[in-house]
Amino acid sequence: MDRTRIAQLYAHMDEFGSKTVTVAGWVRSIRDMKNFGFVVLNDGSCFKDLQVVMNREKLANYEEVAALTVGSALIITGELALTPERPQPFELQAQTIVVEGAAQPDYPMQKKRQTREFLRTQQHLRSRTNLFRAVFRVRSVAAFAIHRFFQERGFVYVNTPIITASDAEGAGEMFRVTTIDPANPPLTQDGKVDYSKDFFGKQTNLTVSGQLQAENFAMSFGDVYTFGPTFRAEDSNTRRHAAEFWMVEPEMAFCDLEGEMDVSEQMLKYVINYVMEHCPDELDMFNKFVNKGLKERLQHVATSDFARVSYTDAVKILTDAQADGHKFEYPVKWGIDLQTEHERYLTEQHFKKPTFVTNYPKDIKAFYMRQNDDGKTVAAADCLVPGIGEIIGGSQREERLDVLERRIEELGMEKDQYKYYLDLRRYGTCHHAGFGLGFERLVMYLTGVDNIRDVLPHPRTVGNADF
Repeated sequence: MDRTRIAQLYAHMDEFGSKTVTVAGWVRSIRDMKNFGFVVLNDGSCFKDLQVVMNREKLANYEEVAALTVGSALIITGELALTPERPQPFELQAQTIVVEGAAQPDYPMQKKRQTREFLRTQQHLRSRTNLFRAVFRVRSVAAFAIHRFFQERGFVYVNTPIITASDAEGAGEMFRVTTIDPANPPLTQDGKVDYSKDFFGKQTNLTVSGQLQAENFAMSFGDVYTFGPTFRAEDSNTRRHAAEFWMVEPEMAFCDLEGEMDVSEQMLKYVINYVMEHCPDELDMFNKFVNKGLKERLQHVATSDFARVSYTDAVKILTDAQADGHKFEYPVKWGIDLQTEHERYLTEQHFKKPTFVTNYPKDIKAFYMRQNDDGKTVAAADCLVPGIGEIIGGSQREERLDVLERRIEELGMEKDQYKYYLDLRRYGTCHHAGFGLGFERLVMYLTGVDNIRDVLPHPRTVGNADF
């Protein structure tokens, strides 16, 4: 079928004017005016719809088409008429309409306002609504922008394993991967499950991060990144947590904390600018119906020089605000992990722009972060943005073998799990840094949608693995 996408019609309307084209898509609405009617069609190629005019005298199956319901799939051939004097720039004068698949009358996505909670029960159909068509197009464009950013800068894309025997974060909230029969597991002499009889010969899990394996490749390619699914078995039902999510994780050899922050800032601005350029209709819709002021906030981030402040100075800013009467739900003191309300105060009220907070207490950060000379802090940097708080977490990695071994022992971690990671410090170590960007957090920021369940095509959360 020689099919023309609706996006092509909008992009080159003058070229298609008065020409016969064939389009295919799904019915958004049908109006029957007895002798003529209107079909609003969308084919998924762009956010905009196409208005089709059908004439009873010229269309043999007019009655069949007029009786269709929303959601039906049609193939339409007709002449494109330019209509600059009307609200829509053109319309298609139908010559033939083939009903590819009629939607039954109980089709759930009727042309009426529906709650996001209801639409989560219709994940197989919700991408046909305006909101989710826009969300998932932005998600697609943002993913491409991330790859493009790194590829333009010579980074090598590495596919790190989903199944792993190590816990990159040391948090222990991992999903186990096993072929052992839970009703009849093999046992060791002391009555524990004998994982040497399992598929991989040891206890394995779904990964929470590709960082450790990405570092392996950074020690040969220099600059690498991984972008893939990660998993965390955290029993949380907040708007910001899901059991399956995607992470963007670059690792850069011969790079320090300052360099890591430079790349983080450049990447975030690049992606925002790319989405603003390529998804203007979607962002207009979000700005109007989802989060007023979204476009202004994105433009502000894309054009600001990010502030940089140490954790210690940030805590002083927050405690001074407390002393001046500002009320925080979580009181501030040195040593705590900053909460979203603290992060938003820094970006929205104090600095009034995106902010990196650096050099956190080592006790609230991961084992692999490079320890500073003060013995209390690590060379970490969280990127905070107005509206949501933390969006990127990064650090300079600990390249000193003795310091890293000591830290693993301090935390009671199993040293054997990190044998290969430690080997990197034995064979040509160098200072290096990297960061992690939660991709869904980024999509939430780009769209103004405030629940992670609504930016994942099929969210996996506590008690929910439908679709």
